[in-house]
Amino acid sequence: MDITCLLRQASFGVFFSIGVSSVLAKTITVCIAFKASKPRSIWLKWISFNVSNYVVLVCSSVQVLICVIWLLVSPPFVEFDHRSYPGKIIIQCNEGSVIAFYSMLGYMGFLAAVSFVLAFMVRTLPDNFNEAKYITFSMLLFCSVWISIIPAYLSTKGKYMVAVEIFAILTSSAGIIGCIFLPKIYVLLFKPNLNSRKAVLKRNK
Repeated sequence: MDITCLLRQASFGVFFSIGVSSVLAKTITVCIAFKASKPRSIWLKWISFNVSNYVVLVCSSVQVLICVIWLLVSPPFVEFDHRSYPGKIIIQCNEGSVIAFYSMLGYMGFLAAVSFVLAFMVRTLPDNFNEAKYITFSMLLFCSVWISIIPAYLSTKGKYMVAVEIFAILTSSAGIIGCIFLPKIYVLLFKPNLNSRKAVLKRNK
């Protein structure tokens, strides 16, 4: 229980930040690919440079640093709640430093917001760069879920807090995966004729 309580929120923040950083890296890659397609573009040199790996590494490292400081300074701990339900003792996890907890969530939200804004700015790219549209919808859904879940999380106690957080994690994860991958699966399964170089070139004429 102690280890679970200690690492629950930190591991969630790190792994989710890796996922959101990957989406951000994908958005940046789409932007660079479009800009580099123009003649004599200064962005051509960035094509060979593996930008996406560095974006994921740097963005995730910041979240790891936040969580390490949190665990060292004021780590989560197990507490016994005697007051919420008279006659019952609820074993729950106290987040330790509230500032560190919301810093972790805030940084994750910042990554999602940057990815959303960047994808929204380039949503009108030609069809062969249209993945930005799917990223826009996925990040919009991600931000909407967490903005709506935070008030519910703050107003609940005990096991219901865990249920709310699990619901938010599953919903936002399904939204990201669904918005980005379902259109591709639809084309592969139901319109395989569109999954060719000839079809893409014809669509962009």
